Amino acid sequence: MPNKKVIMITLDGCRYDIAIQQLGFLNHFVEKKLASRFKVLSETPSNSRPLYEVLLTGVPTYENGIFTNYSVQRSKEQSIFSLAKEAGKTTAAAAYHWVSELYNRAPFSMLEDRIQHDETKNIQHGIFYSDDTYPDSHLFQDAHHLIATYQPDFMYVHSMNIDDQGHKYTGNSIEYRRAVNRIDTILGVYIPMWLQMGYQVVVTSDHGMDDFGNHGGTLPEHREVPLFIFSDQLEPHIGSKEVAQLQLAPLVCYLLGIEKGEKMQEIDWQYLKNEGESYETQTME
Repeated sequence: MPNKKVIMITLDGCRYDIAIQQLGFLNHFVEKKLASRFKVLSETPSNSRPLYEVLLTGVPTYENGIFTNYSVQRSKEQSIFSLAKEAGKTTAAAAYHWVSELYNRAPFSMLEDRIQHDETKNIQHGIFYSDDTYPDSHLFQDAHHLIATYQPDFMYVHSMNIDDQGHKYTGNSIEYRRAVNRIDTILGVYIPMWLQMGYQVVVTSDHGMDDFGNHGGTLPEHREVPLFIFSDQLEPHIGSKEVAQLQLAPLVCYLLGIEKGEKMQEIDWQYLKNEGESYETQTME
């Protein structure tokens, strides 16, 4: 019987080509045919808060109303969190405070909202941070505490250090590559444990980072991001076709075994099924 619990990890600001070069742990599982890898084309604008909403609701920006990083408001859409809660499942998140603002309460209060436990909320158990330099190592400790303590059916983990280094030093810097490489080591500590605990794991990014330290536009460096999937519901392979970012929310709902949201797309399996792709390491042209 397939696992139905999912941990969804967003590596904020991690662009596709650097992920292929630096995420050695994740790509090892792909090469050994134990995980799948895809290239995702993000929605626009390729900024964080709008794309958190896209990733977690599957609704495009023009419709969901989260247009910029300054859209400090609750989401009006069905999200993976709300759908899972309605299905009787437990939800949790270790994430940047914008996620709390979208799905629990806006604006975020550093004094009241850092740690949240409330079964009536969309995110029932949460540990949220509000500093872009909050260490990824601490974030994953927070996430593991929530997973080990509350056994959530849907767990969302959102890291910020890659994006922070990209803005400071650009997406073509030693510092940016080092941040991607560092998160790979952290994932190598936690993902094996979480798989042993019966979780499926989805790793992706909201947007990329260009060689000037920016995103938000339409360049490939802004929009092309990775997707890794560890699941017994999907035959491991390397996808040969680019996946639309709007496909991720309904895919996670499918992996959870719950009904997708009314506005979510149907899953386009031609982009996700195994078509006999090569497992040789792919590089960007």
